Amino acid sequence: MSTQFEMVAKTFAGLENVLAEELRGIGAQDVQPGKRMVSFSGNLETLYRANFCCRTALRILKPFYKFAAADADELYEKIKEYDWSSLMDVTDTFAIDSVVNSDEFTHSRFVTYRVKDGIVDWFQDRLGAGKRPGVRLDGADILINVHIAGREVTLSLDSSGESLHKRGYRVAQTEAPINEVLAAGIILMTGWRGETPFVDPMCGSGTFLCEAALIAGNINPGIFRRGFAFEKWPDFNRELFEEIYHDDSAEREISCPIIGADISPKAVAISKENLKSAGVARYVTVEKRALSQWEEAPADGVPGVLVSNPPYGERISAPDMDALYETIGNRLKNVFKGYHAWIIGYKSEYFDKIGLAASERIPLYNGALECQLREYVIFEGNKRDFLAAGNKLKERDDRKTAERDAAKERRPERRGEFRKGDSRKSDFQKGDARRGEMRASFVKDGFAGGKGRGASERKERGGRERNFSRDGEMPGRGVHTGYDKRPMSAPETPSENPLAMRRNPSALKSISGKAPSLPAADGPIMRSRGWRKKNNE
Repeated sequence: MSTQFEMVAKTFAGLENVLAEELRGIGAQDVQPGKRMVSFSGNLETLYRANFCCRTALRILKPFYKFAAADADELYEKIKEYDWSSLMDVTDTFAIDSVVNSDEFTHSRFVTYRVKDGIVDWFQDRLGAGKRPGVRLDGADILINVHIAGREVTLSLDSSGESLHKRGYRVAQTEAPINEVLAAGIILMTGWRGETPFVDPMCGSGTFLCEAALIAGNINPGIFRRGFAFEKWPDFNRELFEEIYHDDSAEREISCPIIGADISPKAVAISKENLKSAGVARYVTVEKRALSQWEEAPADGVPGVLVSNPPYGERISAPDMDALYETIGNRLKNVFKGYHAWIIGYKSEYFDKIGLAASERIPLYNGALECQLREYVIFEGNKRDFLAAGNKLKERDDRKTAERDAAKERRPERRGEFRKGDSRKSDFQKGDARRGEMRASFVKDGFAGGKGRGASERKERGGRERNFSRDGEMPGRGVHTGYDKRPMSAPETPSENPLAMRRNPSALKSISGKAPSLPAADGPIMRSRGWRKKNNE
């Protein structure tokens, strides 16, 4: 029996229970959702499958060294106590990614440097000056994740390499596309698995459409990547991974309509390119159409699921944001009767313009923005008649209840957790705050492959046949350069850390060599004090 070991899967806040369900589905043991992560245990096969199959994981970590340190000097000494020859030798390269949430360690970049110094000095103390592995920012042989919570330090091997949201199928993008992991997580939260029509009337670069097609066809998201970090590990089992990689027995034919549209011809063209790259273009219909031009639901009125990520008025805006959200509500009520519509948004005032009561509100982060995913159940007549007929607005199941409870636990309870200089507050949780993780990195994310149903099917899907030789050629995908070569290019996406903060332009402009002033407010800034009224002040 193969050795069992502990692992950690990182994800976005709000997707922990979805990822936990995915991990149980691949046979993971001891699955425990946490904060933006899920811990679990398994063997090498579990680790390979977690990287290859999980749609809502950002990266899979394998902890290998834990200890307590009170300061940077103790951290350095503890690092030097580990036998680093068990992981690498002087011909290898390594990179370090640090995540710190600690009063003792306040600068994650400094932590990164001290860990690097400890590793380098361990080798030089034993082999002589200059005898050490090198540091490489991209495509390093060994990726080390350092996590510090208080005084507890955990070092892990990053088995993924490039963040798993970079599937490998995206060849172009519109401005501010939704992250692939977040898109897949939202679709999985709706309960849709390809049984009914799927619609995104504002599809942008087609991320929801691509992820929906992969879910409907039960196609593993890892088939498009050029490689994973674990392929460089000394214990890499190539035969086992090839078996997992080429097993397409669970794939199924996509029979449900998947339909997307956008007002922008450029967005439609980009969506089609991405769908073609993912090998699912023949299953998805995309057309240029304004939201106001939807007069009937697709598939002869068969109820389905609508998912969309409309502009927030931040990076992307419409000429009249109020009118856009009013149109969303109007089209939902008059066109998509019987549908379950899921809209992710940022500002509550725009949600209000939809004019419908949401049956579900789930807090999610889209990049650094604290958003909500709201569900609208569209039915004929009024709500009272709908419920009287025996219908339900929401089927409450254990998974949804767990998601809701987990979201409540993530809400901060102390205003004092807001960091100095952080002036941005959520539209949905005014006055709340979280103590963020500070990230610094020697490494950017990167890597990939493909697969299919058979020779002819692979050809139709873009030749997803992977050659596992180091410099072998991948038909239809160019040359597989291997993990140690230059990583493939990918569009920039928002930081994986949802709590990355920005400066507040209004606050900065208010400082002009005189006493700071606050921008005008719509109402009173603070509640009136009883003693002020009493003394008529």
